[in-house]
Amino acid sequence: MEAGEILLKSGLLSREQLARVRSSTNGEGLRADQVAVNLGLVKEEAALKALADAVGLEYVDLAETPVDLSLLQGFPARFIHRQSLFPVRRHNGTLVVATSDPFDLYPLDELSSGIGLAIEPVLASRRELAKLIKTHLGVGSETVEGLIAQSAAADDGVELLSEIETDGSELSEMAQEASVVRLVNEILLEAVEARASDVHIESQESGLRVRYRVDGLLQTQPMPPEISRFQAAIISRLKIMARLNIAEKRLPQDGRIKLKVHGREVDVRVSVIPMIHGEGIVMRLLDKGRMEFELRKLGMDEDQYAVFQQLIRLPHGIILVTGPTGSGKSTTLYSALLEIRDEETKIITTEDPVEYQLEGINQIQVHPKIGLTFAAGLRSILRHDPDVVLIGEIRDLETAENAIQASLTGHLVFSTLHTNDAAGAYTRLCDMGVEPFLVAGTVEAVMAQRLVRKLCSECKEAYVPQQSELPRDFPWDRLQAAGGKLYRNVGCRACRQTGFSGRLGIFELMVTTENIRQLAQGRVGSWKIKNAALADGMRTLRDDGWRKVLDGRTTIDEVARVSKGDIVNNQGA
Repeated sequence: MEAGEILLKSGLLSREQLARVRSSTNGEGLRADQVAVNLGLVKEEAALKALADAVGLEYVDLAETPVDLSLLQGFPARFIHRQSLFPVRRHNGTLVVATSDPFDLYPLDELSSGIGLAIEPVLASRRELAKLIKTHLGVGSETVEGLIAQSAAADDGVELLSEIETDGSELSEMAQEASVVRLVNEILLEAVEARASDVHIESQESGLRVRYRVDGLLQTQPMPPEISRFQAAIISRLKIMARLNIAEKRLPQDGRIKLKVHGREVDVRVSVIPMIHGEGIVMRLLDKGRMEFELRKLGMDEDQYAVFQQLIRLPHGIILVTGPTGSGKSTTLYSALLEIRDEETKIITTEDPVEYQLEGINQIQVHPKIGLTFAAGLRSILRHDPDVVLIGEIRDLETAENAIQASLTGHLVFSTLHTNDAAGAYTRLCDMGVEPFLVAGTVEAVMAQRLVRKLCSECKEAYVPQQSELPRDFPWDRLQAAGGKLYRNVGCRACRQTGFSGRLGIFELMVTTENIRQLAQGRVGSWKIKNAALADGMRTLRDDGWRKVLDGRTTIDEVARVSKGDIVNNQGA
């Protein structure tokens, strides 16, 4: 009996649902139960249990089952990589082996003959098996072992959207070998599936190291030690994909790769820098299919959201978003533009680079090498009769002056600055050389922001902290009024054992009141401006973070990691 009939007989699928499963396109050779899971018609665990019962196997959840890793020694690697078989435990002279295919038992017979042991198969999720193999043998280990010497056209879910150009050199040909292509695709595929924002490929004295930045933190990716032999080929393959010069190993290079991963477009920005032990590569992954630009979902509280809504609809002025690299500034600005986009409003942006293409918004890519800078772009933009202008970043006096001129001539200008807090934006513009009275007259608001990891809703755990365990500026009285409980991360299958899933923003929104305008015009220090804003009711980054901790959305450690204590701000202005 095939998988679809088993699910039908067990009551997990109706006749209509089974017909839908069978009519679905199935380019990956998936079984009916796997297609049903992908379509959301049945839970994977329930489907696998039904299959296991039908064929007389035990179902195991590998995420919850202890695995004896010592059994990997002497276990033929080809059965792991080709057949997705993994040894789980040894029991009374029998080797318990996990498989994801209950209908193909021939490899188990072959394995039993090869190692001279009786095999007891158990059924496990294909996804969990793949995760187990990558965790303990490393991404791309099957390629390194030379087990996938197949055609480079083998379907691994990664598709280049532009043609490859090679120079015919030996290094170029080596980078085009099927095993190298598959290995690089596997690294990129795993990064996309892990929701990584960046991939770091680092040449160390001990060999090659691969790290993914997931939710703002770097995680070392398990790799087989033999991967270092592929170092030159991996780097050359990535340089070819990014249309860079593979013969140039002395100078930094920047490029771009356009991919389709399982049907989703992913834009990859590639930076190559020569280092002591070889070239290092960092790739920024822009997964267009996964990004959501919705202001309400960024993490602002209702009162902040209401004020920001009013600010982004002002007829003119400058609104700045500040924070370090990777703090979500672009996402906030894109979300704001989409919120105010309509048929009656012309919006033009000048960016370096254009990260995401937004429908209905006119976007300009900056090219400093040919003279198209932020400042030059902004001068041209104003001749196109815009209502709203976005400048990717105010980096110099010329850009700042042009932004101020645009706001004075009736335009609403959005931009970013690199400052630690909202108050620092006023002094930073003055330090660039802008007249203080112009800063005070045009900047309508500044929002500083950071990103913290969100607690996984599936596994977060409540606990009652002691006051001595908390930072000095934590609002103990509010905690007691809320019941005294906080939440901490635990880790489960849903969050890849991290205890966190996704990120949200913490915000410090400073509206330029008359009081702050006078202080900014008087060129006072940023701490005086900040204390004046606090007196007007502004909430600091740290305090906004504590609110999200009290709400059970993140942890104390996360807020402490990205923000500085507010104790210093208790001084009088």
